[in-house]
Amino acid sequence: MAGFFARLRQVSPRSLAGKRPHSVAAQVFLLQVGLVVLLVVSSVLALVLQSQRDDYAEAKRRSVAVAQAFAHSPGIVPALRSPDPTKVLQPLTEAGRKATRVDFIVIMDTKGIRYTHPVPSLIGKRFVGVIGPALAGKVSTQTVHGPLGSEMQATVPVENGGKVVGLVTAGLKVKSVNNQVDRQLSVILAAGAGGLVVATGGTALVGRRLRRQTHSLAADKLASMYEHHDTVLHSVREGVLLVGVDHRLLLANDEARRLLELPPDAEGRQVSQLNLGPNTVELLASGREAADEVHLVGERLLVVNQRATDRKRGPEGTVVTLRDSTELQAASGRAEVARARLELLYDAGLGIGTSLDVVRTAEELAEVAVPRFADFVTVDLAEPVLRGEEPAHGTLAMRRTAVGGIGDHHPLYGRGTLIDFVSATPYARSLRTGRSVLIADLSTDPDWYAQDPEHCEELLSHGIHSLIAAPIQARGVTLGMAEFWRTKQHTLFDEEDLNLADELVARAAVSIDNARRYTREHALAVTLQRSLLPRALPEQSALEVGHRYLPAQSGVSGDWFDVIPLPGSRVALVVGDVVGHGLHAAATMGRLRTAVHNFSSLDLPPDELLSHVDDLVGRIDQEEASTEPAAGVVGATCLYAIYDPVTRRCTMARAGHLSPVRVQPDGSAAFVDLPAGPPLGLGGMPFQNAELDLAEGSQLVLYTDGLVEDRTRDLDVGMEMLRAALTGHPGRSPEQSCQAVLGELLPARPRDDVALLIARTRAVPPDRIADWDVPADPAAVAGMRGALSTKLDEWNLSELGFGMELVLSELITNAIRYGSEPIHVRLVYDRTLICEVSDGSSTSPHLRYAATTDEGGRGLFLVSQMTERWGTRYMARGKVIWAEQALPAPGTSW
Repeated sequence: MAGFFARLRQVSPRSLAGKRPHSVAAQVFLLQVGLVVLLVVSSVLALVLQSQRDDYAEAKRRSVAVAQAFAHSPGIVPALRSPDPTKVLQPLTEAGRKATRVDFIVIMDTKGIRYTHPVPSLIGKRFVGVIGPALAGKVSTQTVHGPLGSEMQATVPVENGGKVVGLVTAGLKVKSVNNQVDRQLSVILAAGAGGLVVATGGTALVGRRLRRQTHSLAADKLASMYEHHDTVLHSVREGVLLVGVDHRLLLANDEARRLLELPPDAEGRQVSQLNLGPNTVELLASGREAADEVHLVGERLLVVNQRATDRKRGPEGTVVTLRDSTELQAASGRAEVARARLELLYDAGLGIGTSLDVVRTAEELAEVAVPRFADFVTVDLAEPVLRGEEPAHGTLAMRRTAVGGIGDHHPLYGRGTLIDFVSATPYARSLRTGRSVLIADLSTDPDWYAQDPEHCEELLSHGIHSLIAAPIQARGVTLGMAEFWRTKQHTLFDEEDLNLADELVARAAVSIDNARRYTREHALAVTLQRSLLPRALPEQSALEVGHRYLPAQSGVSGDWFDVIPLPGSRVALVVGDVVGHGLHAAATMGRLRTAVHNFSSLDLPPDELLSHVDDLVGRIDQEEASTEPAAGVVGATCLYAIYDPVTRRCTMARAGHLSPVRVQPDGSAAFVDLPAGPPLGLGGMPFQNAELDLAEGSQLVLYTDGLVEDRTRDLDVGMEMLRAALTGHPGRSPEQSCQAVLGELLPARPRDDVALLIARTRAVPPDRIADWDVPADPAAVAGMRGALSTKLDEWNLSELGFGMELVLSELITNAIRYGSEPIHVRLVYDRTLICEVSDGSSTSPHLRYAATTDEGGRGLFLVSQMTERWGTRYMARGKVIWAEQALPAPGTSW
């Protein structure tokens, strides 16, 4: 503060004026210069106007006089009557024009035809101007734009016996008049400039003297500077003293008078007479510099600063500033407490709710509050909250979820204990009212003892003496309660601690409620997804299958896999991925999996099946876009493969999915060169099939991107790691391969969900396959029945002979009658007995009920009754009608 006033005195008025553009002297100078300029401009304008008016009047007078002189000259009438008036009058008018110093004298007849003119080419032409008044015998003047320019002219009639026989006009050009004005204007401007120089010089002298007297400051600035100085001096919350070299008090502001309790007449008295205390008087009298020295004056602790004043710009002496540190010391203590509480709330915002786990969130509340706020913290939650549900209104039964404290040995109920609060206790009162309860001294509260007197005595003996019970509420629902306990190591809780506890619990309540709702949503999503994924793989003989599904850290999503048995001992393998997580992704996955199942029952090739699924996804997007734009299928991929164990051929196609890996029986692994199709839902692009022959014992590895993608590595690196994990293990089973791949590529819990499907191929033994080419002759049916019977006897399936012979006869007969060559029959002995009849026609037979009078139409009905199931499968050329007959005993493995 002393430095502020010292700097204020050191600032010269001239330096202050340098920051103000208009001092008093400058304002006076500008005002006087403006007045002189205004007077000069007004004078010049008035003189110009007066000169122009006088010159026009003189030009008018001269023009009238000259015209009248010529009109009344004695020879004018004879000259007008002469045969050639121009010859007589032109020399006279030119001589008269020069003598009278006018610009023109024109004589004309009564029709306005000129006889004379200074420009000879204009003689004989009509006069420019009004001649009506002159023909009436009057003298007229006018300003016209004639052949010589803008002219002032006077027209006078020439009369003979009272009759007008001609006209005479004389005049001056306006330019001639202006030239006269211009000649006068230079004199006027010179006189005005001289006056301006004289007036400006005088004004400058006056302004110079005024600047010296006012230091170039405006009057209002001078006044306001001292007003502000006085206002600041007496308004600051810091005492200011000026002490002279004779140890007399020269100045004391209002704050100094208050702090030192000075009398009204203190100024002018010796500092030793002011009852300031010996140390303070010694400092003021010494004149030495002091910085933040603490002096006891009365009942106040004052921080004193002293320095010498500037002897060149003010009175000699010292300036002293005083600050009351008594209140500051108390305020700093309160500020420190407030800062600690703010830090605690800040740390609570960062440390509570780091996970979507109810129990962990309750533990984080206890960890944040101990030991800075309480010595022990317990958190009790209603049972439904732990399951992700909302608790019933008014429930008093709580499960202890978290316990934290300064030590592990304490008598508090342990975690997992079910506590049923007694209705008369402060706990129950807090739960019912939704308000926190403060028990500053537990030993004096009888209601607290009502819960469990023995347990309460044990707590008191452990040193616990103060409690705050705060209900955990979110969205108007009470989820549980947090209890803060203090021992003798801390002071008792007070009302400010109660407010802080409410803040802590309010922040934790939001996180606990979010975790509760997440638990509920996650449980629903997991239940839905597990119900949609295959619970067990179907029985089939073509593949030995191992599979894994790992959910992501963020919960369920849309990855799925499937193994679907197809007619003819074939098996379809499916892996798909729906982008996103949560219920919607899981539900969409279920819809796509169901669609793939339904389309596979049509026995479609992989590319056609993916085309149908692609159309389905597009329709889903269109339907849901009209109601919930965010609920559409934002992206889905799929890979569909069909393996035939009879031919050991695999046909596959993919829609935006990663290529599978083929592992040869010798252990070498490579990615399948499979044409990449667009993701599902884009539409407009066809899918392409790829066919490959798989040796028996080969492994086909299908997976989703979560297996190979990771934030810490590129996709190519992950795929190479997958290939390396599969290489070099020829005898490993699919289950062992699944375990090895997951252990090599994934951490304990992946960020994205993972579906992994590994299938090792098998082949139908050649001795269990029989096939024949059949000529298109009905007589060949009997031979085929015999061949079938022989093969069934060979396979020890003679008891199926009658039914299968009937089925084979009907199928071959239909192929001969309604199909086309080539006709082929294949019999496969697998888990069922499969009979296939193929022909070159694409016409599909239909099952129908034949009327009593119909001769045919009963063949397929008999086939359906004699077999377990039957159907049609289309090939690139023709079709296959197949029928399966259950075996009398379970089939054996190969």
